[in-house]
Amino acid sequence: MPNLISNPTGTLPEGTRLGEFELTRVIGEGGFGIVYLAWDHSLERRVALKEYMPATLAARSDGSTVSPRSERHRDTFEAGLRSFVNEARLLARFDHPALVKVYRFWEAHGTACMVMPFYEAGTLQAAVKAMRAPPTEAWLRRLLTPLCDALAMLHAANCYHRDISPDNILLLPPAERPLLLDFGAARRVIGGMTHSLTTILKPGYAPIEQYAEVPGLRQGPATDVYALAATMHWIITGYTPPPAVARMLDDAYEPLEVTAAGRYSPEFLRAIDRALVVRPEARTPDIEAFRNDLNAKPAQPAPVSRKADPESTVALTLPSSPPAQAPAVRSPAARMRTRRIAFGVAAAAVAATAVGALAWRARVPDTTSTVSAAASPSTAPTSAPVPAPPVPPPERDIETVIPTPPAHKAQAQAQTEPAPPPHAAPSPPHPTAEAPARPRAPRRTAEQAAAEVRRVECARLTERGLFGEPSAEKLERARRLGCT
Repeated sequence: MPNLISNPTGTLPEGTRLGEFELTRVIGEGGFGIVYLAWDHSLERRVALKEYMPATLAARSDGSTVSPRSERHRDTFEAGLRSFVNEARLLARFDHPALVKVYRFWEAHGTACMVMPFYEAGTLQAAVKAMRAPPTEAWLRRLLTPLCDALAMLHAANCYHRDISPDNILLLPPAERPLLLDFGAARRVIGGMTHSLTTILKPGYAPIEQYAEVPGLRQGPATDVYALAATMHWIITGYTPPPAVARMLDDAYEPLEVTAAGRYSPEFLRAIDRALVVRPEARTPDIEAFRNDLNAKPAQPAPVSRKADPESTVALTLPSSPPAQAPAVRSPAARMRTRRIAFGVAAAAVAATAVGALAWRARVPDTTSTVSAAASPSTAPTSAPVPAPPVPPPERDIETVIPTPPAHKAQAQAQTEPAPPPHAAPSPPHPTAEAPARPRAPRRTAEQAAAEVRRVECARLTERGLFGEPSAEKLERARRLGCT
């Protein structure tokens, strides 16, 4: 490799050749590396070339060689270099659309380089900040599907990303396909050796096990699950969950199932909340469990069971809109059941008429009736034994009077009430031979009828019941009627 010329910032100048790759410009510069846009003269394509260059630990000498700034930084610098190379080897093993691909890597001039595809895309962080409102659940699910697939591939090989965040995910056009960038292994190793937590992790996205490797808090698949769920939390709410260390002391986390209710499905929010549990043993254990929680079906209400009626011809599952011109054909058993109901209604109507007559017996019975009323209102009438419909037996010393309705009412009732079955039909009264020639009895006066009604009502109100004296309400009504 020819002698290289550096500038005061530590970056290599444009036009520098590193093998078949020619550097054209600087894309990004961080605390642990520099990314260049380069041209691949062998395959004639643009690529991204990343160089290991921790500016706080090393400097470029003689225009090309990178060396530690002092001997006390050497161990840390070399540990970071080994992690950088191991990460390049690791990424070269996998081939997934959501993982960055490494074409090749090498070590030279005291440092190391890796060559990757050049993606003209923005980060997830920039895309969400440009949105006027939080994205929909469908958009988030399209984002999560390839990311979960890529992490499942890594975890199957016992590899963990441990650096998932919105600024470490690219959205590739035209369909906004997500792409996980490099793992930042060198940054974590250097930060661990210098005891700088701000370089090891990102508060809000890093779970508690990344703060210290202690028994019971080992890093694993649940570590990436937490960071991915924290990324979803930031997209939905605009802020990260509280730092994991603070949550261990006083967990002030507000579940998304409450704060974002109504905008996303409960199953989706519940899956993210479970993945953000601070204790690893209570958290979603792996990516497969996270996907199962995301795809959980909503709880269905239990079906209401109904007992089938053997006499019914109506199906338990009815069509939504049955044709009106096609009435259901009823079976003989169903028609018999309908007649029984109709007869019951008719019997109840007859009984109600009889009860009404008991209270308002002052009306003069029709001459066609076989029951005679007493002429004197002060003398208790006696009832003659006559055939009657099946009604409750009359009370002792009270006459049952069923007045004959007018002709037009009787005709209307005959049209509306179905006839009872033959075996239950009451026997009609047998009029005597002289009944048609009997003259109509004289009608009572209004005063006589009112007196008779008051007498009957007073007797009912002042009668002792089964449980003692009449109630105060009945006595008050008797007093208002002038009962003695």
